[in-house]
Amino acid sequence: MIDQIKMTAKRAQGTLLQDAIGAAALMTMLLGMLYLPALT
Repeated sequence: MIDQIKMTAKRAQGTLLQDAIGAAALMTMLLGMLYLPALT
C-alpha cells in the first residue's frame, strides 16, 4: 500500500504543485472576503 501511495505521488508530482497553489489562492480569497466587511 505504501508503494502505491509513493507511485501515485511520483506520477502526480506536477499536479500536486498546481493543486497546492490553487488551495492557497482559495484560502487567500476566503480570508479576504471574511475581513472585507470589517474594513467598511
